[in-house]
Amino acid sequence: MSQALHPMLNIAIKAARSAGAIINRASLDLDLLRISSKGPNDFVSEVDQAAEQTIIETLLTAYPGHGILAEESGRTHGAKDSDYVWIIDPLDGTTNFLHGFPVYAVSIALAFRGQVQQAVVYDPTRNDMFYASKGRGAFLNDKRLRASKRTRLSDALIGTGFPFRKGDNFKRYVQMFEEVMQSCAGLRRPGAAALDLCYVAAGYYDGFFETGLNPWDIAAGSLIITEAGGLIGNFTGEADYLYQREVVAGNPKVYGQLVQILAPYTRAIKADDPAAGATAAHAGPTPEAALAATQAEPPKKKGAVRIRKADAARDDDAPL
Repeated sequence: MSQALHPMLNIAIKAARSAGAIINRASLDLDLLRISSKGPNDFVSEVDQAAEQTIIETLLTAYPGHGILAEESGRTHGAKDSDYVWIIDPLDGTTNFLHGFPVYAVSIALAFRGQVQQAVVYDPTRNDMFYASKGRGAFLNDKRLRASKRTRLSDALIGTGFPFRKGDNFKRYVQMFEEVMQSCAGLRRPGAAALDLCYVAAGYYDGFFETGLNPWDIAAGSLIITEAGGLIGNFTGEADYLYQREVVAGNPKVYGQLVQILAPYTRAIKADDPAAGATAAHAGPTPEAALAATQAEPPKKKGAVRIRKADAARDDDAPL
């Protein structure tokens, strides 16, 4: 990595590599792992926990005044009221990892007052480091990333993720899947959302959509996409996707076409909906409250589709 990196990004890269080393060692002895279940089809292994611990230790040693939001431990570490919050998924794609299917990643993002400023997604099986600093571009190892230039959805390769938790709306997803599948050149589902988002930034995919994701799945990938010239939002094309449990991304042209298909399926809670006041931008809810609020089922909306321009979409002011 020849270009000078932001000091906070350097620490995130160091933390990601430490976690990746733990994951790679454990992948050699999968039979020895202790695994527990967070719910049907939702697993956590001792590797997730060890990787998360080394990430948190690395970050807090360098920045003891920062906050932490991590998949396995929530907000139990770091400063609770800091403007700086590290958003961590120590092993995105745990089910793949447990089966020896080599598609999983470490995801680390730093948000300052709700805006993601630094992002790292590390693929330990390929030793691929995706990273970005706000305003300074996105990179894979030393190579600058650019979203693809395909303009027609009919020519596009689209990534997605299947719902897998009990309580997910499978019928709604199958309808979306069918509509997108018939409109694009191909649909792929590798099983690690953090990497999927990086694949949009790299131009491997032309677009991506998924429901049911958590902030730690998408925080890092979202900055990497926008720094590569792509767009990311909720299903109606707005920038408050981090806690809405629905996300669509792509190069600007394909993103717009995906939003037109997906907007009728939105469950995003509007900032002007009184029932959703807690999720309004800058309202500053706890992540737990924001996630709980998004579980509510708002009425189905089929209103006008709003597609943000590239510059507007870069200013992600989703609350943390």
